[in-house]
Amino acid sequence: MTSLRGQRALGPAATVLVLGLLAGGCGSGGGDEERAVAAPSTPPPTGTGPYPTPSAPATHPPEAAVPEPESTDEPRGGTVLPRDVDRTDADAVSEGALKVLWTFDTTTDSGPHDAEVRAADAGWLTGAYADRLRAQRPRTIPGVQWQEWAEHRAHTTVVPRKTADAAQPPDTDTGAWRQWTVTATPSGRRQWTGEPAVVTVFLHLTRTAGDQPWRVADVTVH
Repeated sequence: MTSLRGQRALGPAATVLVLGLLAGGCGSGGGDEERAVAAPSTPPPTGTGPYPTPSAPATHPPEAAVPEPESTDEPRGGTVLPRDVDRTDADAVSEGALKVLWTFDTTTDSGPHDAEVRAADAGWLTGAYADRLRAQRPRTIPGVQWQEWAEHRAHTTVVPRKTADAAQPPDTDTGAWRQWTVTATPSGRRQWTGEPAVVTVFLHLTRTAGDQPWRVADVTVH
């Protein structure tokens, strides 16, 4: 696999972590998609992130409440719903959202974009971000790596680990930034296990007031 070049927001197909699943063959992939490196160990903190300056935190308009679904189809790998965590805790919300965004099940999912839709429908994301991800349908069919996973009827197990970042600005009542290292490991039938994919992820969370729940307003992979 080749490495990501620079930073990009989580966009079509969930997935800076698995853009390699969408792009056939080797290299950087087609269109605006790039392949992510599967690192053998956790990358060190970068010390820099896609953050606003601490002295001038970003402001955002109030977000309308996003209803939670009455029921969801649960993919293998273990996802959670917002009601399962303390939604006033930015760490808990960002970790839960990452697990949903990077949990794929090739026995039920047609591609990585399905995980984005699950996260949007579950209420992890702001209304604007959820609408953007739903609208950004993948323009290519799942590629070579996804096909390999599908042959093994694989699903991913996702382990996010919070990573310190010296450039992270302090939280405000309505805005927070978090950096995580996400490891997604595919496993399938007959005890098959694929190579883990590891990326560093930055999340921007917002809420309307200090006693309101956090939601993810943007995701960027470095």
